[in-house]
Amino acid sequence: MKLIVAIAAVFACGGAILAHAADDAAAEALVKKSKCLTCHSVDKKKDGPSFKTTAEKYKGKADAEQKLYTHLTTHPEVEVDGKEEKHDSLKTTDDKEIRNVIAWILSR
Repeated sequence: MKLIVAIAAVFACGGAILAHAADDAAAEALVKKSKCLTCHSVDKKKDGPSFKTTAEKYKGKADAEQKLYTHLTTHPEVEVDGKEEKHDSLKTTDDKEIRNVIAWILSR
């Protein structure tokens, strides 16, 4: 009986790992589709901050998710090379997909 429980636990953990990987893959695909990687990278500064820098900036802040949600969906003005430019939004209106990208950014 203990063996069956142990095997079930292994499969459950493996499923959770695969589900997390699928979320990461979906977030990365949407980031690519939205051309975020033109100005941002995961761990290096480009025209925009890296996702790692963004995660560090918002770490432990209660409003982190909402601030990023607003930033990624409302075309805010951002400064690039001393000029104001409109920041593009994610190429989706699906709330679940947007929140998945935000979770992915904050986990960097």
